[in-house]
Amino acid sequence: MPVHQLQDRLILTHPKGASAEILFYGATVVSWKSATSRDPHPTERLFVSSKALLDGSKPVRGGIPVVFPCFGAPTHPDHSKLSQHGFARSEVWSWYGATVMDNEAGVSVRLTLAPTDRIKAVYSSLFHLNYVVTLAEHQLSTDLHVENTSTSKDFPPKPLEFQALLHNYIRAPSDQVLVVPLKGLHYYDKTEPTEQARATPKVETRAGVDVRTYTDSVYENAPGKYEVTWPGGGIEIKATHFKDVVIWNPQEEGHKIGDMEDGGWEKYICVEPGYVRGFIQLEPGKKWVGQQVISVIQDERRMNTL
Repeated sequence: MPVHQLQDRLILTHPKGASAEILFYGATVVSWKSATSRDPHPTERLFVSSKALLDGSKPVRGGIPVVFPCFGAPTHPDHSKLSQHGFARSEVWSWYGATVMDNEAGVSVRLTLAPTDRIKAVYSSLFHLNYVVTLAEHQLSTDLHVENTSTSKDFPPKPLEFQALLHNYIRAPSDQVLVVPLKGLHYYDKTEPTEQARATPKVETRAGVDVRTYTDSVYENAPGKYEVTWPGGGIEIKATHFKDVVIWNPQEEGHKIGDMEDGGWEKYICVEPGYVRGFIQLEPGKKWVGQQVISVIQDERRMNTL
């Protein structure tokens, strides 16, 4: 059975050994295991803190949380009552038992989220979310479908303005990992001490971006294809309709994060495709899809820049 339902999650399995686990809480992918042609044993590709709470009391620290409808602290008037990163990662999503795909190529499921009473208390916009997770032998795809369910019967029909991001915690040695190609892009350094400095774009000069120091950078109008490599391993991320990408690792600042395990920041890098500089404007009745495909790199593809 390629889709196994437990009380709090779905487990997807592939006949070649790959697997993924998706919590109903936040639709958060908390595990993705995949082998390579060099090592047939499925290896965990995502980081989840050992202190992460999986009981729905707070967003999960790790895996792939879904960020919607705002990134970071809310800045849009429609989001003024929301907490950081919005509500999608802290609501229970629904699964109606349907398998989108189930064949030798892979297995795929769809989870949904619509306005609940709790959401309506802080967010008045009309929406419907579908989140499609697809497991293949060496790939994991996550597609976020956003629909503006406002219609001509609503007066006035209201555009849906939102941001969206997939907060990937990639398991990797943070002192050796590199991300390419980001050279030449404008980015905003959120570690700067002043608001003016944080709002002033910089130009990336590094051929390979590392996170050996505290890093929280938003790259604007990024290429949508990234290689995340370290000695002996790596993954590729391909993103569609996510024009930006965030690179984050707190390093020693991680001590301040209550649900981060001691030294956890040494075990991951966050490479997060998103639309976070500005807002997507979705007209009533229209749909938007943001997609990412994460693939295990099969061969050694390492830049010698450290």
